[in-house]
Amino acid sequence: MELQDYLRVLRKRWVSIVAITALATLGAVAASLATTPMYQATTQLYVSVQGGASTSDLLQGANFTRQQVTSYAQLVNSPSVLGPVIDEMGIDARVEQLAGQVRADSPLNTSLINVTVSHENPAVAAAMADAIAAEFKDVIAELETPAGGGASAVKVSVVREAAAPTSPSSPNLKLNVALGLLVGLALGVGIAVLREVLDTRVRTEDDVARVTDTSVIGTIPFDEDAPKHPLIVQTSPHSHRAEAFRRVRTNLQFLDVADRPRSIVVTSSVPGEGKSTTSINVAITLADAGTRVVLVDADLRRPAVARYMGIEGSVGLTTVLIGRADVADVVQPWGNGNLHVLPAGQIPPNPSELLGSQAMAQLLETLTSRYEVVLLDTAPLLPVTDAAILARLTGGALVVAGSDKLHRNQLTESMSSLETVGARVLGIVLNRQHRKAGDQYTYYDYSPTPAVDGAKGRAGGRRRRSRTAPTAPTAPVNGTPTGAVPVPTTTGSIWPGDALSEARARGLQPGPQHQRGGPSA
Repeated sequence: MELQDYLRVLRKRWVSIVAITALATLGAVAASLATTPMYQATTQLYVSVQGGASTSDLLQGANFTRQQVTSYAQLVNSPSVLGPVIDEMGIDARVEQLAGQVRADSPLNTSLINVTVSHENPAVAAAMADAIAAEFKDVIAELETPAGGGASAVKVSVVREAAAPTSPSSPNLKLNVALGLLVGLALGVGIAVLREVLDTRVRTEDDVARVTDTSVIGTIPFDEDAPKHPLIVQTSPHSHRAEAFRRVRTNLQFLDVADRPRSIVVTSSVPGEGKSTTSINVAITLADAGTRVVLVDADLRRPAVARYMGIEGSVGLTTVLIGRADVADVVQPWGNGNLHVLPAGQIPPNPSELLGSQAMAQLLETLTSRYEVVLLDTAPLLPVTDAAILARLTGGALVVAGSDKLHRNQLTESMSSLETVGARVLGIVLNRQHRKAGDQYTYYDYSPTPAVDGAKGRAGGRRRRSRTAPTAPTAPVNGTPTGAVPVPTTTGSIWPGDALSEARARGLQPGPQHQRGGPSA
């Protein structure tokens, strides 16, 4: 990961980083408040050598004491010193327990020994420090007594008696809070980076770009009501999601001007990414733009087009492929008449063989000769090979990638399976993408504005573009919506992008100058 990657992680996961840092800091504060305060009292001892009048004797004595004080400091915690102190003060503790409360050290190149005692009671800590110092003096005097008798040459003097401390030595609240803050911050950043490294889910176009060079031709925002309203272009034509499908339609016309595909396979990597709803809504937007479209439900494993569009699905693609019906007798008109639907029919025991048969290839030729665009909704790529087989027979594949549903390795495998069969990948549609409020296209409101007292409506002093909303087709009867018109027999552009297309997409009636074959055509 580079520096900009770390900065992106910090911007993306700053909430969790702040939360972990706050929890660690609060934990440090709670631990400090829950810890019993301890007080430290210190007694300072001076070790010297008696005797010797000359300078050399004094120098030798000083060197001797500096060498010995290190060993003497180790004796402070010994049972010979602490045992009598326990008995004298009546302390309810063993020598090992008391030794954990006593610390002795000697400053470098000195003959001083500092004896520090920690206790919950400051007065007890001071008394224990003085008692240990007194007992230590007796132990050293006994140890340094000559074998022949006489006074010890080593003298231990108390130069500073212990005083009862007024403030606890631990816990150190400020230090603990600072440590908790630093540890929490480091832990939060570490967890954020680890989650970013381990999280391979596809969420944005940047995630797609890490896997493939194929362009993202559309991004469909997430809508929690999408399962209840799959035909969003019809039920809510002015929503952001409906506009996103129109952008997919617009971007499709710029794929390859010289060799525009007439048949397109719409597939995904795994189930649940929204390929069927994408196929249906793209087909509806193409039909609204004046393109004659046929939508084929080629998902012979779990067909969904007939259920979503409210048409009869028991007879369809499989019926045609086994030769029991002609495609003209099975295809069903829908909407304004520019869209026809060929449902899947009965689920066969051998879907892959049927889709890769010569009958399927002939059916595709027939459909491409009768319609301007043929959209085929197929099964996901990873579980089965149906989509790869059809992609080889058609003009290309449109891959739907479900945000938060798909992992990068799965998308890599899907693209590889299409490349293996030599299929043409037209683009990727990023579906179900979660967006923040600032990412929505809310700069201008193009929804219809009702008239108020005969005047144009205004919102906040900003002029809003008014237009007539298109009338959605009524519920289908036997697969045919009320008011549907026959399929036009006149030919037109496969991907209309002129003023007529825009007028029909907006639900307006074009003027005479925009009729096909007119002066402006």
